[in-house]
Amino acid sequence: MPLSISILGAGSWGTALAIQAARNGCDTLLWSYNPKHLSILKQTGENSRYLPGIRFPSNLQLTDNLQEAVAFSSVLLISVPSHAFRDTLSQIKPLLNGKPKIAWATKGFDCQDGALLSDVATQILGADIECAVLSGPTFAQEVAADLPTALTIASASDSFAAQLSERLHNQRFRIYTSSDMIGVQIGGASKNVLAIAAGIADGLGFGANTRAALITRGLTEVMRLGIKLGGQPDTFMGLAGLGDLILTCTDNQSRNRRFGLALGQGKNQQQALREIDQEVEGISAARETYRLSQKHGVEMPITEQVYNVLFNNLPPKQAVQNLLARDQKSEHN
Repeated sequence: MPLSISILGAGSWGTALAIQAARNGCDTLLWSYNPKHLSILKQTGENSRYLPGIRFPSNLQLTDNLQEAVAFSSVLLISVPSHAFRDTLSQIKPLLNGKPKIAWATKGFDCQDGALLSDVATQILGADIECAVLSGPTFAQEVAADLPTALTIASASDSFAAQLSERLHNQRFRIYTSSDMIGVQIGGASKNVLAIAAGIADGLGFGANTRAALITRGLTEVMRLGIKLGGQPDTFMGLAGLGDLILTCTDNQSRNRRFGLALGQGKNQQQALREIDQEVEGISAARETYRLSQKHGVEMPITEQVYNVLFNNLPPKQAVQNLLARDQKSEHN
C-alpha cells in the first residue's frame, strides 16, 4: 500500500515538497486556501507562478477543501508563511482524528508573541502531539527540478522522523534526522535576518570580504541565541544552521537576500516587496529575533542593525558604519 501525505500550503516550497513526495512514490494531496489559485494549478498541471515548467506527477492531487486534506493522510506537512501558521493549526484542530502527526517546513517565529512554532503547536493541539520540523539549505526551484539536496528533520519522536523521511528521502533528496527541534527552528528563522544584512552589504557595493564576515559573525549571533534557548551547539554547524545561512546569504534565489540588496541600492521597503512579490520572512523574523535577544540578554549586533533599518528608519549605510565602529574585542566573546 503506498504511503500518503497531505501538504498544506501551495506556495513555492509547499508545491516543491509535494512534487518531491509524489515523485518518490507517495500518494500526495496538496491543499491551497485560495480556490482561484487552485483552479489555475489544476488547469495548467503546474505551479506556473512559483515553479514554471515543473509538471505535477500523476499521483499529486489538489484540493482547496481543508477537511479533505486532513482526512487524506495521517501525516500532515504544513508549508505556510509563519504569520499564517497559528491560524492554520486552529483551522485543522477540529478536523483531526486520533493522535495527530504534524510536521512543518515553515521557517520563522510566531507573529503574535515570538514563540517557536513548536510551542504554538503545543498550545493549540496539546502536548501529546507528535511533531517535526523540516529545515535546511533548500531552494524550492532546485528541489522541484530534482537537483541534489540535503536537509534536516528534527523531532522528539524517532518514529515520526522516520515516517516523514520515508515519504521524502531518496538518492537526490537526502534527509538527516535530529532531536534538536529548538536549534533547527532558531537556525531556520534567524538566518533570514542575516540574509537581509548580506544583501544590504552587497547592495551598498561592499565585497566578498564583507559578506564572509557577516556570515561568520552572524553565525556566532545565531548560536548565542540558540544555545541560550536550549538548542544544541552542533545543530548550528549543520545543515539547518551554517548550511542554510550560507545558502540564503550568497544566492539571489533567496528572497531575503534580494530584499536586502534592494534596500542597499536605495529602494524603500515597499518598492523591494513589490519587486519580489513573495513572502519575505526575514522582516518579521528581524523583529522577533531582536525582541528575543533583548528579553534574554543576548548580544546580536547584526540583528539589531537590521531591526533598526527595518523598523526605525536607520539608513542602511549607517547601519554598516555602526557595526564597523563597535569596540575591538576578542573573536571568541
